[in-house]
Amino acid sequence: MEADFSGYATKAGLKCSDGRTILPNAFQHQDTMTVPLVWQHGHNNPENVLGHAVLENRQDGVYCYAYFNGSSKATHAKELVEHKDISMMSIWANDLIERGKRVMHGVIREVSLVLSGANPGALIDNITIRHGDMDDTMLDDEAIIYTGLEFEHSNLALTHADGANSGATIQDVYDSMSPEQQEVCHFLIGQALAGDDAEDAAGTEPDMAAHSATGDGATVQEIYDSLDENQQELLHYMIGEALEGSDTAQHDNVGGYSGDYNKKGDNEMKHNVFENNDAGGSQSVLSHDDMKGIIADATRSGSLKDAVDSYALSHGIDNISTLFPEVVATSQEPNFLARRIEWVSTLLGAVNKSPFSRIKTLNADITIDEARAKGYVKGNLKSEEFFGVTRRVTTPTTIYKKQKMDRDDIVDITDFDVVVWLKNEMRIMLDEELARAILLGDGRDPSSADKINEQNIRPIASEHELFVTTLTVNLKDTPATGVTNADELIDAILANRWQYKGTGTPTLFTSETIIASFLTAKDTLGRRIYASLAEVATVLRVAAIVPVEAMEVGSLGAYGNTTIIGIIVNPVDYTVGATAGGEVNMFDFFDIDYNQQKYLIETRCCGALTRLKSALVIKNAVTSTDTVVTTVNAPTFVKGTGVVTIVASTGIIYINDEDGSTMATGAQTAISAYSTITVSAKAASGYLLPSDGASRTWTFTREA
Repeated sequence: MEADFSGYATKAGLKCSDGRTILPNAFQHQDTMTVPLVWQHGHNNPENVLGHAVLENRQDGVYCYAYFNGSSKATHAKELVEHKDISMMSIWANDLIERGKRVMHGVIREVSLVLSGANPGALIDNITIRHGDMDDTMLDDEAIIYTGLEFEHSNLALTHADGANSGATIQDVYDSMSPEQQEVCHFLIGQALAGDDAEDAAGTEPDMAAHSATGDGATVQEIYDSLDENQQELLHYMIGEALEGSDTAQHDNVGGYSGDYNKKGDNEMKHNVFENNDAGGSQSVLSHDDMKGIIADATRSGSLKDAVDSYALSHGIDNISTLFPEVVATSQEPNFLARRIEWVSTLLGAVNKSPFSRIKTLNADITIDEARAKGYVKGNLKSEEFFGVTRRVTTPTTIYKKQKMDRDDIVDITDFDVVVWLKNEMRIMLDEELARAILLGDGRDPSSADKINEQNIRPIASEHELFVTTLTVNLKDTPATGVTNADELIDAILANRWQYKGTGTPTLFTSETIIASFLTAKDTLGRRIYASLAEVATVLRVAAIVPVEAMEVGSLGAYGNTTIIGIIVNPVDYTVGATAGGEVNMFDFFDIDYNQQKYLIETRCCGALTRLKSALVIKNAVTSTDTVVTTVNAPTFVKGTGVVTIVASTGIIYINDEDGSTMATGAQTAISAYSTITVSAKAASGYLLPSDGASRTWTFTREA
């Protein structure tokens, strides 16, 4: 019995990604052995066994011949293989012995069809390793070995009308015919292609005597009756292929030409696809020699239709488009042109979820000097520590997306479930909008009725300085000799990394443009500094670097903050609150007056950072001429009087963090006893804060 497909189960001499190499004849003791053929190494269900495979040891690896069983899953898998949707195999092996990273022996337990190989060579994914004597290593647990090589398909086999497979190929059956039987085969296929037009031109009927090699004058019906089952099935298949080659073929039994061949029935063709409609009225017809050539091509390629197309092209037929099949969609559902949204699941999957739709944040700053422990001198008065407590409340807002479709369209679209497709699009867009509002803000004009209120979903990019540290880097100027923009950005992040007070190791959300600047950075010899994004993440001391298409310049719209080039944050420090009724909900409504089905998806929630200084927001200069401030003077404070004095600094604006007001140069109004004031320094327009890692926030407390 001929194998359904074959290919290399594993190749010798291929180096694995972990440094191991499979030696020749490592599995030679399994030559001619039979092992199960399974799907995706599925061991939890006997239905995953699709058949068996016979192993053949070769000098360059182990080759296998695979045979499907008669189960429904095997039939489906066979169709995937024949259609070349699946083209990869792997093996499961155990009892592996290696010496010096070279696999010398093992036992193949199964061959599996897989969606894709792990790499172009072989990969041994070990689970348990036990070291033995000398430098041998015995791998008691299993290993899955991928070759990454496509297997070979067998020749096209002849399938009977009842679905049974005889195991014989088209070439085998055709060669088994006698010369006169082959002549009848050619004649009947020519009749199927030519139809009435060719018949009238020839002046003969289908029951004419066959011009066989023996010249015995037997009729077409007699010779057809002399064909065995396989030969008749081959003839039916070829006639069906020939009929499918024309858009104008009129037949009821495509692929199965049955019945009395001396009578004209529904299987006649109303138009000759090979006719020539030029002014001369000449006509191209298929001769027996032509048909022999087409049959020979068909047995090699496995498709009679392709062979007929090739014949037509070589003979200059003008209306070749008649032979082409109908247009077929490459996918069942329409594809979306959308932004890359992988970052959305990374962010939304990691944020802290609260079952309450109103978030109250209480924070106390104990970094000020007044909160420090103090030394005691005998006889002196022990003074109390002072620090303030801040409170912030974030309330919920509704975010929604609405769609509608005429019911007539829903009923008429039968190729796919348009309602499911539409609801998937609505959920994708809702999740992306919520994630963008959390990270950056939605970028809409503040006066727009569609804007997501930033007091309800507080964007990390524009959060209060109490919760984030803003870092400005000028990537628009010309860097110094030997320094790249990537160097400037990395240096600035590392210098200010100490200001991150969030949970654990954060994640850097940035644009593909910034990522490209990291990966294209080169040393003085032209070699790339970073081989992968993981290396950059290690240098920046972040868990991962996640590309966000919404952070590309201009992607946030006219009102978006296009100066933001990166946000370092651990999403767990951002809390999204929603009650049981405010989570994501989908609503359907049928408008009987307009015969429309309407859909609404919405969520009602709030969101805000709940940990102080839990994010670093990295901004780019507005213009290349922005000036870096050289000196930032700290305000002075008198504890006894509670008076803060602002010392002027060129390019610096001082902000009262309690109410967000700007503080003028000079002495300020005294604060009350036991109260606290926090002052922050910000760069004025046209200026940049220096990236030296120094603190720009000062907190003062009046003692009495």
